[in-house]
Amino acid sequence: MNGDSEAGERQHLLAHHPENRRLSHIIHEGDVHSIISSRVSKEEQALAGTAVGERLGYDDYTTIDWLHDCVKESFRFRAARTQPGIRGRFLALFDSVQGWVAALIIGALTACVAFLVDIAVATVSDWKYGYCSTAIFDNRERCCTDRSPLLKRADLGDECADWKAWRTDFTGAFGIYVGFALLFGILAGSVTMLTKTSMPAASVNTLAKDVHAENAVVGKTMYTAAGSGIPEIKTILSGFVIPNFLTYKTLVVKAVGAVFAVATGMCLGKEGPFVHISTCVGSIVVKWFPKYRDNGRKYREMLSTACSAGLSVAFGAPIGGVLFSYEEISTYFPRRTLWKAFLCSLTAAVVLKELNPNGTGKLVLFETHYATGYGAVHYLAFVLLGVVGGIWGGLFCKLNFIWSKFFRKYAIIKKYPVFETFLIVLCTALLQYPNPMTREPGEIIIKQLLVDCRNPHNSWVCASEASDDKKPYIGWLVYGTLVKLLLTIITFGIKVPSGIIIPALDGGAFFGRLVGQAIPSISPGIFAMVGAAGFLAGVSRMTLSLAVVMFELTGELEYVLPNMIAILVAKWVADAIEKEGVYDLAQTVLGHPFLDLEQAMGAVSKENALVEDLVPPKQTMAEITVNVRHDGTVSREVLKQKLDQLKRRGLMDAGLVLVQNEMLQGYLAEAELEFGLCELGEGDKIRLLGGGDDGIDMSVFVDRTPLTIAQNAPMEYLLEMFGKLGLRYLCITEEGTGKLVGVVIKKRLIMYLEGLKH
Repeated sequence: MNGDSEAGERQHLLAHHPENRRLSHIIHEGDVHSIISSRVSKEEQALAGTAVGERLGYDDYTTIDWLHDCVKESFRFRAARTQPGIRGRFLALFDSVQGWVAALIIGALTACVAFLVDIAVATVSDWKYGYCSTAIFDNRERCCTDRSPLLKRADLGDECADWKAWRTDFTGAFGIYVGFALLFGILAGSVTMLTKTSMPAASVNTLAKDVHAENAVVGKTMYTAAGSGIPEIKTILSGFVIPNFLTYKTLVVKAVGAVFAVATGMCLGKEGPFVHISTCVGSIVVKWFPKYRDNGRKYREMLSTACSAGLSVAFGAPIGGVLFSYEEISTYFPRRTLWKAFLCSLTAAVVLKELNPNGTGKLVLFETHYATGYGAVHYLAFVLLGVVGGIWGGLFCKLNFIWSKFFRKYAIIKKYPVFETFLIVLCTALLQYPNPMTREPGEIIIKQLLVDCRNPHNSWVCASEASDDKKPYIGWLVYGTLVKLLLTIITFGIKVPSGIIIPALDGGAFFGRLVGQAIPSISPGIFAMVGAAGFLAGVSRMTLSLAVVMFELTGELEYVLPNMIAILVAKWVADAIEKEGVYDLAQTVLGHPFLDLEQAMGAVSKENALVEDLVPPKQTMAEITVNVRHDGTVSREVLKQKLDQLKRRGLMDAGLVLVQNEMLQGYLAEAELEFGLCELGEGDKIRLLGGGDDGIDMSVFVDRTPLTIAQNAPMEYLLEMFGKLGLRYLCITEEGTGKLVGVVIKKRLIMYLEGLKH
C-alpha cells in the first residue's frame, strides 16, 4: 500500500534461506518474482521454520501482534550478532546505534519544521492588523525592533514608523480583521481537505452477531491532518494501524494548515499539531533504518521517542516533552525508549534555541520574574483555581462530546467541513475583537496575562490594573474568560489542524488573573499562571508532565508547588465529573479502537464477568472454525468460503481457528489466508498442518502456538493478557477438556468494554 504510515511494516522479500518450509520452496522457480514482490520481510522468513509461523505485514486498520514482533526482533538480533569478521562487528555496532542516530535526526528535523511554522504563524497572524512597510514578510515585532530569527534579543522600541496599520478607526480595523480571519480559516480548512481518506468502521453488530452480505460495513471519512492528531497517535502507539496518517503529505499539510488556523485567532493552538508533526518526522526517518522499519513493535518505540520532540519545540520544554510522551501518549514505553526520547527532546530544544524563532535568544516562552512570595493563606486560592479548573475540564469534556455528536451530525456540516470552520471563525472574530485582551493569538494572550506589573513594559493589563476605576478592566476579564471557554467548546474538533493546550491555558489564565484582583498581596500574574495549569489539567488530565511543562514555560521554579496543587485538585474534580479526558473522548468520537487497561479494569470489576461472556455465537464459531483432516489438508473451496465470510464481517484482523477432534491446532489470520489463496497456486488441496508434500503448503503462515484461556476464567485475566502482552487474538477453551469453544480478537474486546460503559 503506497503512502501508508505503516509502510515500513510491510517489506519485500530480501533473501532466501534454505528452510524446508520457505515460501521459495512452495512454488515453482518461475513464480519466485511474485513472492519477492509480496509483503514478507527478511526477518519474517527466519520464522518460517518455527512454531510461531511466518506473518505478512500488517494491513490497514488492524492491530499488530506485539508478541510476534518480539520474537521476530530476537531472531533479527541474533542474526546481526553472529556474523563473523570485521564486517560482522561493524554491523553489530551499527545495529546498536541506529536508535540513537534516528533520535538525533528526528529531533533536529522537528526543530527545523517548528522554526518555519513559528516564523510563518507570527507573520500571517499580524497581517490581520497591518503590514511592515520595509519587509512584507516580517511580523510586527521584527518590523519594530531588532529582534530577528537566528539573532539575539534586542530591546523593544517605543514607536514604530515601519509598521503600517490597515485602518486606524475601530470599525474599519474590525472589518479588515474579520475579513482576514475568514480568509485564513477557509485556507486552513481547504488545505486540510487534501488529506481526506475513507476509514472502515465495524459496528457492535459486526462484532457480536451473525453478519450477512446485506450488513456490509459502512466506512467513515477521516481527515488525517485535522485536529491535534494526539488521539490518533495514541491509537497507533497502542498497536493499531492507521494508513496515511504519518506520511510526508500529512506532515506538509499539517504544518501549512496550522499556520493559517492559528492565524485566524480561533481558540486553538499549534502545540498539539507539533506532536503530530514530530511523529510524522519520526515515521519518515525510522523507515531509513530496517531495524525499526520492519518491526511494528520497534517502530512504535521510535514513534514514542519522536512524540517527545513535538512538545519540546512547542513550549521549549525538553523534560516536559519526555514526560508527556510517557504519561499521556505511549502505551509501551521501556527504559531504552525513555533514554532515546531524552536525547530526541534535548536535540530538538537545542536546535530550536539556536534557530531562535522568537528573536529572544531564550528557550523559555513566557519568562516571568515574580519577586513576591506566597504564604499559607494563598494555598486556598490555589485550591480554588484547581477546583474551578477541574469543574471546567469535566464540563468541557462532556459539552464538547455533546456538541460533536449534535452539531456535526447535520448534513451540511458533515458534507462541507470548511463551512463549519467559516462559521466558527466568524463567531470567534466577532466575539473576540471587541475585547482588547482577546484580539491577539493565544500565546500573546498568555504573555499579557502572566505579566508582573512591577516591570510593566507598556502593558495594557498593567495600565488597567493601575487605574483608579478597575470596573471596565474586570469586566473585560470576565468577558474574556467566558468567551474563551465557550469558543473552546465549539472549536475543538473542527477540521483544521488544532490543539487544546493553548486555549485551556488562555481560559485558566483569564480566570486566574481575575481571582488575583481580589488578592492584592502578591502579583496577580501568579494566579494567572496557576489557573492556566489547573484548567489544562482539568481538560487533559495531565499531572507530572504538566507541572514540569509549566516550570519550563515560565522559568519559575519557586511556583512549582502552587502549580502541583492546582493540577492535582483539578484532576480529582474533573475525574469526578467525567472519567475520560479530552483525548480519550476524542478517540471515542473518531471511532478508533483503544484499550485503556486501567479504565477497562474499573468497568469489568463492577460486572463480575467471566471470559465465557465473550464466546461468539455458534454460527459465528462455525464460520471461523476449520476442521482440518488427519493428513493436515483442507479443500480450497472450504477456505474460500471462510474467507468470504470473514470479509463480510469487515474486521480485517480476524482469522480462522484450526481444529482436529475439537482440539485447537493453530490460528491462520485473514491476511495470510487471502494471500495464500490468491498467490500460491490453484490446487484443490491446501496444507495447513504437518509436513507432507501433497497440496499447496500454507503451513508457514499458521501460528501453532496460539495463547489460550479457560472460559471460566475471570475477565480480569483476559484484560491483563491483552493489555500487557499486546495480543491480537486469544483462544478460549473449555474447562476440563481443553476443547476450543471460542476466540476473541482485540477489536471485539474493545466493543464489549464500550458496551459496559453505556
